[in-house]
Amino acid sequence: MDTSKLLAVPEAAARLRVSKWMLYNLIRSRRLRSVKIGDRRLIPVAALRAFLAALEEDAA
Repeated sequence: MDTSKLLAVPEAAARLRVSKWMLYNLIRSRRLRSVKIGDRRLIPVAALRAFLAALEEDAA
């Protein structure tokens, strides 16, 4: 896995323009995929794209 395609929680939250708390809720509810490396929770950029695509699908 290319680690340049992984975002830390604050980076992913900033890209989605939501709080870290909201991002963790999305992860807990399994609406947003993430990986854990050691103690760090990371979000693949592809997971952000898939999440946004699902939101657009739901809105249509």
